[in-house]
Amino acid sequence: MYEAPIKDLNFVIKNIIDLKKLSEVDDYKEFSDDLVEAVLEEAGKIATEVLDPCNLSGDHEGSKRQDDGNVVTPKGYKEAYESLRDGGWFGLEAKEKFGGQQIPVTLSAAVNEIWHSSNMSFALCHLLTQGLIYALQKSASEDQQNFYIPKLASGHWTGTMNLTEPQSGTDLSTIKTKAIKENGHYKIFGQKIYITYGEHDLSENIVHLVLARTPDAPEGNKGISVFLVPKFVPNDDGTVGNKNDVTCLSIEKKLGVKGSPTAVLQFGEKDGAIGYLVGEENQGLNIMFEMMNHARFSVGVQGLAVSERAYQQSKMYAFDRVQGIPIDGKKGDPIINHPDVLRLSSTMKSEIEAMRAIAIYGAFSLDMSKSSNSEYWETKSSLMIPIIKGWLTERSIEITSNALQIHGGMGFIEETGIAQHYRDARILPIYEGTTAIQANDLVFRKTIRDNGKSILELINEIKDETKESLNSENSKIKELSKKMSSSLNSAEKVVEHIVSVSNNKKRPAVSGVNYLMMLGYIFGGWMMIKTANKSIELKDNNEIDQEFLNAKLATSSIYISSILPKIESLKTIIINGDEDVLSMKNNWL
Repeated sequence: MYEAPIKDLNFVIKNIIDLKKLSEVDDYKEFSDDLVEAVLEEAGKIATEVLDPCNLSGDHEGSKRQDDGNVVTPKGYKEAYESLRDGGWFGLEAKEKFGGQQIPVTLSAAVNEIWHSSNMSFALCHLLTQGLIYALQKSASEDQQNFYIPKLASGHWTGTMNLTEPQSGTDLSTIKTKAIKENGHYKIFGQKIYITYGEHDLSENIVHLVLARTPDAPEGNKGISVFLVPKFVPNDDGTVGNKNDVTCLSIEKKLGVKGSPTAVLQFGEKDGAIGYLVGEENQGLNIMFEMMNHARFSVGVQGLAVSERAYQQSKMYAFDRVQGIPIDGKKGDPIINHPDVLRLSSTMKSEIEAMRAIAIYGAFSLDMSKSSNSEYWETKSSLMIPIIKGWLTERSIEITSNALQIHGGMGFIEETGIAQHYRDARILPIYEGTTAIQANDLVFRKTIRDNGKSILELINEIKDETKESLNSENSKIKELSKKMSSSLNSAEKVVEHIVSVSNNKKRPAVSGVNYLMMLGYIFGGWMMIKTANKSIELKDNNEIDQEFLNAKLATSSIYISSILPKIESLKTIIINGDEDVLSMKNNWL
């Protein structure tokens, strides 16, 4: 049984970020502590009562394509969808003028964690629809916004993102889907693969955001446009009209997220699918990247979510399972008393708390990029997103694996359900841009492009915070800050190395993922120093659960002592190991 970590989320939102600053953003002037608590409580209730019950069964049942091309989702999904739709949850980030809730990403990220923990396969539909709303609010015409967003925000329509083709994965310059202008719209011809919720039975219409080329478009990325292609062509009054020329050819058989239908879609099997241009011709990649950037952040939150879910399940098992007599224990003591199980559980908990704080801080940065100090926050969020996407998802692989390990042999058996989280996690470092793609973005666009200026400024900001902690009267805070300070010095040297070898692009590229992971550990340490400081500061507040604060201080210490030291090995690998790897010849492999 999944239980939403409401207390932990409230702690981060109210203590790690400066919540009052959100009032500087026009869209969020009415945002309050009370709203945070109310939204999280209700989201947690839906997760436990509605989404969680169809999680494991949805994994076993999967979504199924019928002979006519329609797709049936697992039992319980329709009822779960109706609960979200009737509660107005699809319009969390949509503006009020479109019927949305207009809440900050800070809070919607917390809701997304809860829902993806309780049922990732189901919640993917919500994630893609939110992404489409985000893209349309930024790039669509006023008429398109007024027509499509209210339907998406209400949950009556859902959205998808269509980039990949059989021959075109990461390299979108090779897409072949064609868009031919005709009578005020376009006819779309082509095939797209890996389309999450590309076909399903939950909403009355599905709106596909599709990358395609016009006949006279320039070659490469500069010739890509983006189109809205609805499953059913809507009438002028917004009602659903005739079926568009979009066909679901198949549903992929996958390692994980089996409840989520991943479709192969054919556009224009007959006369051509009717599509509507968003923005201008040949500007599609920029528009699609806006949705993709939003999705990359959300996938990072998924890494946190599946880690939390697996941790909770392994904790329940560890407190219940009896096997052997623990050291200094007695017969009948559960396995949580075995030191190694305690090690696994405590390091999982501490890392998850760091992940949660990074995700919420990243969301806060995205919100603050709309404030008067937008340039500062845009730079910070730009640096954080590849790390959030890359580090949180990569760490979810080991965390879900450790959760399975705690189950022993029973973890390898499907009936316990823990294997599902391990399988589900495996897609996260892959889709919406692999970890290597995030690393390339971080290395070349976010580090080398400005000779390390932005990332070094952020490291120095963290250094300044850490120096303040070094002057703390609390000996534990001083100890943790001293270790953090040493790691920051190591990170600084790595940034300088990455810039210094940039004349040979292969050297920073081969170290890119290690560089991303190192910065992930640094950001995690930053968040846990904040957590430790706040836990000490709140010790005099009798209204706060002191055991909760003691646990926060313990997880901060565990992170700094057991997880942060990984930075030193990564530093050595990056600075000394790049040329050795590049010396390997392909024919020696």
